[in-house]
Amino acid sequence: MSLLVEAEVQVDFDFNYEALAKRVVEFAIEHEEFPYECEVNLTLTDNEGIREINREYREIDKPTDVLSFPLLNYEKAGDFSALEEDYDDNFNPDTGEIMLGDIIISVEKVKEQAINYGHSMEREFAFLILHSMLHLFGYDHMTEEEAAIMEGKQKTILEKMQILR
Repeated sequence: MSLLVEAEVQVDFDFNYEALAKRVVEFAIEHEEFPYECEVNLTLTDNEGIREINREYREIDKPTDVLSFPLLNYEKAGDFSALEEDYDDNFNPDTGEIMLGDIIISVEKVKEQAINYGHSMEREFAFLILHSMLHLFGYDHMTEEEAAIMEGKQKTILEKMQILR
């Protein structure tokens, strides 16, 4: 698994954010039984940077905490059986890894939300990465049923990782 981390801003968390990101990504891959070696891109930016991306890609002109850009299409969330059918489109020819997608996180939002929710920045950062990883696996929260599935997975995975509020 390759995790490519790019910090566009100063990241002054009181924990090793790259190690935590790798741990969460790897745990999500294992938990969801993703059958391929893969690569994930993680970009850390500020509220203005994520606002610009949110405006450009979602036509929402405000900052958000995390954006997910999955590169794979799934017939059903978490069903990886058809990925080899589009082998040439899904795999990086240089590494042989399947390209899951991009995660963009606002460092400012991590800090704000950790305070607002009354937990650590470490927990908030891990949650946002996990939330985004589930999007990269095809999960969503547009309906109540989808949200219940996704929220259940988030809770289960964070508990298994001992990343608690």
